[in-house]
Amino acid sequence: MSQSWAIWIFLPVAVCAANLPFVSQRLLAVVPLQTPKTPWLRLAELLVFYFCAGGVGLALEQRVGQLAPQTWEFYAITVAMFVTFSFPGFVYCYLFKHRA
Repeated sequence: MSQSWAIWIFLPVAVCAANLPFVSQRLLAVVPLQTPKTPWLRLAELLVFYFCAGGVGLALEQRVGQLAPQTWEFYAITVAMFVTFSFPGFVYCYLFKHRA
């Protein structure tokens, strides 16, 4: 697998993982809840999905070649990108008017 294929596999995975807390009313998109999700629970899910997507990215990077050492700047940028990827789900969840 080439590096460009790994990127094209990872980007849709990251975008889906970033939007999943906002478009699903289930806990981690699996467990049904009795009450609606709170914003804090959605933020916690976003953090869990960030680490899951990071694990997928790490596995793809390891499969392509040597792992590059990361510093705090890398993680700050990836968190900002992941939050940016989650914007469509946030808009759908909080800014669209849902008709009953």
